[in-house]
Amino acid sequence: MTYYIRGLDPAPYRALWGLSDAALAALDVVRVSADSKPGAPCRISLTDADVGSAMLLINHTSQGIGPYQARHAIFIREGEEEVGDYVDQIPPVFDPRILSLRGFDTSGMMINAILVQPGEAEGGILSLFADRAIAEIHAHNAVRGCFAAKIERN
Repeated sequence: MTYYIRGLDPAPYRALWGLSDAALAALDVVRVSADSKPGAPCRISLTDADVGSAMLLINHTSQGIGPYQARHAIFIREGEEEVGDYVDQIPPVFDPRILSLRGFDTSGMMINAILVQPGEAEGGILSLFADRAIAEIHAHNAVRGCFAAKIERN
């Protein structure tokens, strides 16, 4: 079985890049500087930002249908254009974190969910995808609860 993990498309966020802090605040967006690595995982590149990198903290809808609709804060690296693209490979942001993996069917219903420890993401993904009813998996950082990435069958 293969899986596919892709970072978020930067297009919806380009209008935010370079705005003043006041203009961002009016949009409920906060510019922060990454102060540790790992620490500020970019949801576009699926890598942790280097210390000092400008990050935008925004609210993101990761699940828009059904009773499991979800919105939460995420980081994106300001100006990031390189979308993380991983086939049968775990992105760097997964490795150092405890993850909640949530398996959804095509109607947005959660079929199963598991917690995986650092370095165990692939085993969890393969375990969930063994259930053919699961169409996609949403990875969330277990400690802060924020969306990490969507995992699809390839």
